[in-house]
Amino acid sequence: MRLTTKGRFAVTAMIDLALRQNNGPVTLAAISQRQQISLSYLEQLFGKLRRHELVESTRGPGGGYTLGRKATAITVADIIVSVDEPIDATQCGGKENCLGEGNRCMTHELWAALNTKMVDFLDSVSLQSLVDDQLAKGVVVENAPMIKRAISSAPVVKPIRVNAPNSVFALGGAAFSK
Repeated sequence: MRLTTKGRFAVTAMIDLALRQNNGPVTLAAISQRQQISLSYLEQLFGKLRRHELVESTRGPGGGYTLGRKATAITVADIIVSVDEPIDATQCGGKENCLGEGNRCMTHELWAALNTKMVDFLDSVSLQSLVDDQLAKGVVVENAPMIKRAISSAPVVKPIRVNAPNSVFALGGAAFSK
């Protein structure tokens, strides 16, 4: 079995999100910059993660993503399966037709057993344990800058309303109607 970039990037992005969500929603642009993952690729992955309710999105200024469940309740298997990453080492994709027409290869049971072990292992690793590992390694989580909205003391200037023709034709019509 080979884990593709889709699964690896999804797990990496989820760790980044879990590390930083205490400061509010995390933008994909920030994850993209920190993890060197294409923003458009992250958008695709997070669409799938959202459909599987692993993340929630908040729109508008100050928006971004937060976890859809507690990090202790999300496993690596959940993440990988949600982005359509197959966890399968068999040649036939588990259909038992490795050699065609329902014929299995001699090693089918070996690879099927490996699939079971892989799923069991990935299902035993929580997102929280991966976050804890990163924090134990000394990963520094920067505090999100506080967004301050300035209140101006200057009066609001209202636009001046001009009652004049707005085209040459309207000007000509106004001149001849008098």
